Amino acid sequence: MAATPGALTPAPTLDDLRGAGPRRRRELIVRLVFMAAASVSILISLLIILSLIGRAGAFLFQVDLGSLLERGWFPRRDLYGLPTIVAGTLVVAGIGMLVATPLGLGAAIYLSEYATPRVRRSLKPILEVLAGIPSVVLGYFAITVISPNVVQVVCTDATIFSMASAGIAVGILITPLVASVAEDALYAVPRSLREASYGLGARKRTTSLRIVFPAAVSGIVAALILGVSRAVGETMIVAIAAGSTGGALFEVNPCAGGQTMTAAMTALAIGSEQVRGSGLAFPSLFFVGLLLFAMTLALNLVADAYVRRVRKQI
Repeated sequence: MAATPGALTPAPTLDDLRGAGPRRRRELIVRLVFMAAASVSILISLLIILSLIGRAGAFLFQVDLGSLLERGWFPRRDLYGLPTIVAGTLVVAGIGMLVATPLGLGAAIYLSEYATPRVRRSLKPILEVLAGIPSVVLGYFAITVISPNVVQVVCTDATIFSMASAGIAVGILITPLVASVAEDALYAVPRSLREASYGLGARKRTTSLRIVFPAAVSGIVAALILGVSRAVGETMIVAIAAGSTGGALFEVNPCAGGQTMTAAMTALAIGSEQVRGSGLAFPSLFFVGLLLFAMTLALNLVADAYVRRVRKQI
């Protein structure tokens, strides 16, 4: 029966708003697939942590705790001086960030604020491709180019292997990462902020540094944290160029050789499930890995808290 003119249309029910049954089933399947993918990633992370905790705990129960504070890392001689590898890691990562921060942020500001759209479309893919350079290539670049032409010119007593050359190479490695993430954060700042600044008579430099940069500070901090995490976890460059293989004494002079946490693990884990020498050398790999995980986790938690606070203020 046709509806009479002026009759009220029945109000939609809750089932009508939910959509058809086949559509709801498809949406449920997609939701479950995505939930499974997220759950698998979390499960794998938990399994990795549990495997590290188990072996690291066994190492701590067996090792002499005094040997963890020795002024040297020689695991095959029962010397597990954690200050040695922690200091080496911080020195190399610090030098890397000193190189990557100005270069990466400078490139990001240029691409987002000064480059024309055509130049940006050309340079941005090239910059991202540079991030794919194998670290082993940069390791040999450090000992063949950076060390003789840069480090040994500044530090006359430096050898071809040093933490400075490794840190500079690490900085070159993470520069594209910092630049790409920071540029995305700067480019996402609304155009209206720039136009308002220009309308008040501000110059390009003032707008870039005092308006756009503070507005994108959360993304910039995230880019720097990613760079630090990448620098701390870098392996091949420090294994090749830092100047230590089986062990090292405590050293904070960047012109000298040193040992990082990742290089220490690489020196022990050479394709065999057991390590020659001390019986605790192999379990020490898991302890160092757990310590490295704890450091990067703490760094990311602090950065995340800072970013959240900045976003609330903005």
